[in-house]
Amino acid sequence: MNIGNRVLKKLKEETSNKDWNRYIKNLSYSERDSKDTFAQFYAPNILLARWIKTKYEFQLKHLFELENKIKPHIAISINKDLNLKKESNKTKQNNEQNTHTKSTILNPSFTFESFIIGGSNQFAYTTAKSVAEKPGTSYNPLFLYGGVGLGKTHLIQAIGNYQISLGKKVIYTTFEQFMNKFTSHLRTQTMDRFREHFRECDILIIDDIQFLSGKEQTQEEFFHTFNELHQAKKQIIITSDRQPNKIKGLVDRLKSRFEWGLMADIQPPELETKIAIIQKKCEIDGITLNGDIINFLASNMGNNIREIEGAIIKLNAYAGLMNQKLTLEFAHNVIKDQLIEKQKNISIETIVSVVSKELNVKLSEITSKKRTRIVVRARRISIYLIRELTSNSMPQIAVFFNMKDHTAVSHTMKKVQEMLENDENLKVLFEELSNKINQK
Repeated sequence: MNIGNRVLKKLKEETSNKDWNRYIKNLSYSERDSKDTFAQFYAPNILLARWIKTKYEFQLKHLFELENKIKPHIAISINKDLNLKKESNKTKQNNEQNTHTKSTILNPSFTFESFIIGGSNQFAYTTAKSVAEKPGTSYNPLFLYGGVGLGKTHLIQAIGNYQISLGKKVIYTTFEQFMNKFTSHLRTQTMDRFREHFRECDILIIDDIQFLSGKEQTQEEFFHTFNELHQAKKQIIITSDRQPNKIKGLVDRLKSRFEWGLMADIQPPELETKIAIIQKKCEIDGITLNGDIINFLASNMGNNIREIEGAIIKLNAYAGLMNQKLTLEFAHNVIKDQLIEKQKNISIETIVSVVSKELNVKLSEITSKKRTRIVVRARRISIYLIRELTSNSMPQIAVFFNMKDHTAVSHTMKKVQEMLENDENLKVLFEELSNKINQK
């Protein structure tokens, strides 16, 4: 068995049966085309090639490194044998002379079934599902907005995947790609091809439209593209990190058109939704994480779902490569750099403010010398969260709370830890507070 097949055999052991049977088993290693520093694989189509490379390139490199101490470049190309069929398809190719007549390749894992619904995204999900089933009708355009990593791209590509399955032509592009194509065709005086590409489709999906700000020529071209598609009752789907009226440098006539259809926002997920997302991700990828690790990730990794999913993949890869059991301590060590980076962005004032609001205790009382039971509890919770969620030292915390020295902070930490061992409700409270703090 050659090295490539040995690597694939090991990869099979580390992936879910679903991923293996649906995608990876179709991958073939070419010993003839590979070298020590270059591993050539072939896939039956571009969709599989891109999906496998995106999701498994890191693991493939490490598995090769375990085999021969060399981490090669991973190349996944289309199966050469399939290219022999091209000559027999000349008639079809003449009817479809340019690749721009086909739908854009979308991520096959972005479906409505794999999207986790919660209070923060339910309206956006319901709206997207409605657009997928009846495009070009009342919700045109559909404008989804929200922060980074909250699921906007997942939803719009779910619409695209659904429509492609019905034989519709879907064009998905980021605004940056749209602008680059526009600039390139403008330079080569081939704007007719550009317009044909973006206007002869059933669904046009533009991601991150906020970068249209200040691009006057591109705005002019997109304005006419929008008008032509809308008049033809073709569905337009747009995402942004903010509402149209808050995109600076956007001309009024585009703002107006973006508001013709329906706008739906996606809010940061609540703790329960994040836990459900992590559980779903683990189920899809065949990864086993215990409840403590899942709660730890949900409470401490912020709201960017892509970052959380990346942390899950990283944990699984490290555990497999290092032959380590996935424990809470191991998880903390593996992603500690990501947590430290987040800690830099959280202030003591933010934490105390959240605790004050959620526990209905005045902020001034938490930082005072007052010793009533409810105030002491709020103060202890604040101190514990500051130590867990920020990089502030015990002396720094002592100064903020006007304590004698750091030993008082240390005593508080020990007291709270003892309480957490015996009080499940307190654990839940800490998780909820951590989640709210990470949303700030």
